[in-house]
Amino acid sequence: MRIAGVNIPDEKRLDISLTYLYGIGRSNVDSVLKKAHVDGAKRVKALSEDEIKKIQKALEEFKIEGDLRAEVQGNIKRLKEIGAYRGIRHSRNLPVRGQRTRSNARTKRGKRVTIGAIKKEVAAKMGIVDKPAAESKK
Repeated sequence: MRIAGVNIPDEKRLDISLTYLYGIGRSNVDSVLKKAHVDGAKRVKALSEDEIKKIQKALEEFKIEGDLRAEVQGNIKRLKEIGAYRGIRHSRNLPVRGQRTRSNARTKRGKRVTIGAIKKEVAAKMGIVDKPAAESKK
């Protein structure tokens, strides 16, 4: 079954497989299934054409997939343009919702980069410091 350009797994229950759509979570699935009058315990492969059409009609009321992604990106772009704090956090690729960054936020900030003391030989190769006295005697 394919809805809004997304392949929905045939072997899973309908209420679980609908959550593969961006913008449809577990709470939205219940309201979609009630509006479509379809049992969520059914497997996707067991659905009739009529039930699939009912589900698609019920999903039209929700913003899903491309429309929702475009709206979210537009909201982030607007925050950046007006210079809001949240927009600045988005542009710097830092957590937006007040999480601490001193010790955590590794997934957002990326792999650790050690900054600090370096060996004199490495500094000399980089041209930061003159060559050490021991090397100049050789």
